[in-house]
Amino acid sequence: MEEKWEILLYRTEQGGSPVQEFINSLEIKAKAKVESTINLLREFGTRLGLPHFKKIVGSELWEMRLLGSDNIRVLYISVAGRAFLLLHGFKKKKDKTPGKEIKVAEARLVDHRFRSR
Repeated sequence: MEEKWEILLYRTEQGGSPVQEFINSLEIKAKAKVESTINLLREFGTRLGLPHFKKIVGSELWEMRLLGSDNIRVLYISVAGRAFLLLHGFKKKKDKTPGKEIKVAEARLVDHRFRSR
């Protein structure tokens, strides 16, 4: 049996986890869907694709896509070893992923890399 992927959550300099806070803010049903989809990522890693996971063009980010009435997204990257770093979660309201949400994830990635040196 293949080793599972590790799921890491971005942490602020103060130790908070915006992704965990976002997940905790969701209604019970939506929260369960997010946790189930994270478990898919943990189990199958890079072998997953649409409809649940999609590469964001022009960025090193990936998008975890939870379809339905909430349209929840979690932006993440693959990091060294068999691990994924979840950077940012939000509810998507338009067809296209908003640039401001991508910028939040990219800023957190820069911060993570700077503090991980």
